[in-house]
Amino acid sequence: MIKIGFTGDFCPWQRIENRVLKNDNWQELFNSVKPFFDENDYNIMELECPLTIDGDKIDKTGPYLKAHPANAEIISYLNCKLVATANNHFLDYGAVGLKNSYEALNKFNIEWMGSGFNLAEASKPMVKVIGDLKFGFINIAESEWTVTFGDEPGCNPIDLPGIFNQIVELKNQVDFIIINVHGGHEHYELPSPRMKKWYRFFIEAGANAVIGHHPHIISGYEYYKEAPIFYGLGNFCFDWVNPAHKTWNFGMMVRLIFEKNKQITFELEFIEQNGDKEGLFLIESKEHFLSKIEEINQIISNDELLKESFKNYVKSMNRTINTHLQPYLGRILLRMHNIGWLPDLIRKDKKLLLSNLIRCESHKDVLLTSLINKK
Repeated sequence: MIKIGFTGDFCPWQRIENRVLKNDNWQELFNSVKPFFDENDYNIMELECPLTIDGDKIDKTGPYLKAHPANAEIISYLNCKLVATANNHFLDYGAVGLKNSYEALNKFNIEWMGSGFNLAEASKPMVKVIGDLKFGFINIAESEWTVTFGDEPGCNPIDLPGIFNQIVELKNQVDFIIINVHGGHEHYELPSPRMKKWYRFFIEAGANAVIGHHPHIISGYEYYKEAPIFYGLGNFCFDWVNPAHKTWNFGMMVRLIFEKNKQITFELEFIEQNGDKEGLFLIESKEHFLSKIEEINQIISNDELLKESFKNYVKSMNRTINTHLQPYLGRILLRMHNIGWLPDLIRKDKKLLLSNLIRCESHKDVLLTSLINKK
């Protein structure tokens, strides 16, 4: 029997980082959750940010994340031997940020997967012998700003044919294949119908489990063809004072239990992290979380309910998406349009053209390549 632990998003900045840099008994911030890691044979952490103080910001939209390289010691303290780095922030500070991150991890003999200085490095599966079992880990991320498609540094994108081929090749080499995927809709507790289809495809191709990250809140899970799929573990350690006591501050840790020629089982632990008080705290009473997850699971299991829920989510985002399409720049103008003080400048026929450029695979290939080449 082999036990492997998985965490949600880890970004050790703000109050956590301040304690580490001051060497101010930072270990006590993690003592509540440390037994979870110590009970496992192997642990994998989702590292949501580069560990660097250098590097130039890449061109992108949205926030930039980074944490001091000294924070690698936290990962070592929690007995994590491998970090998943394919996500939408790990390249925020370019190749220098990657280099510094790898140096910080190497200092504590921590391995990484899902990123590299080119696609060949980023897409390489991690094969590990743990006890009497052999595992293959594949780490992928949705294509935001940090993925690589060739010789440039970055993270491993979701390339369905490529992943299929890797799974088929690994199937003859290992006992179990686990896909660690960074994707989904932030602060939305369900997968989209497309996500459910893709994650199930990984299982159909031969993977034995899927672990999902990115929404920053706890989502549900399902067994598909006797393989567990977790759609979102929430945050593990991501200090952000503003969302205190909200879904942001809760996360799920998963322990997968492997035995040869047997169905994978699992155990769940829940944490509250970095609310009014910095640190991670194991939640002893799980009933509320298990009940909520069961509600989510019921929706995931029903294609019509899942489709309807996603349709309602999209409706809630319509105004924001429409604002993104308008040629307004800056927070003030965007806010003024969002509340209706500025008019729409993109007509219906233009929106139809844009939707077709995005919908059609051939048009999208040309559109993206053209936009990238004009950077």
